[in-house]
Amino acid sequence: MQTKGKRAIGQLGEEKASAYLESRGHRILARNWRGSHLEVDIISEASDGLHFVEVKTRLDADAAPEEKVDARKQARISAAALKYLNESGSDREVFFDVVSVTFAGDETQVKFFPQAWIPMYK
Repeated sequence: MQTKGKRAIGQLGEEKASAYLESRGHRILARNWRGSHLEVDIISEASDGLHFVEVKTRLDADAAPEEKVDARKQARISAAALKYLNESGSDREVFFDVVSVTFAGDETQVKFFPQAWIPMYK
């Protein structure tokens, strides 16, 4: 794969992540959902509840992309999820997942990390 802009690589990663989730029974409710200054890459619904998914995409990653979802990022996604839930009125079970997508040459690797963290609301 030729090197593309960071944004284009991220969008391609989100497309791969969405397809992966759909192949496992998820229905994509939103991509790049924004609530003021907060964002969630993918919001999906599965039989077990709502999933707020952070997608990390890299080209030939030396470090695992999923390791970039640190405590600060988790807190921002959790805050966005709370805003989404308050606006939607949903009372479904909620999960916070990570999907990492790595493009290495002609190969694409997608890894799913369900229930990657449990938020602590104050």
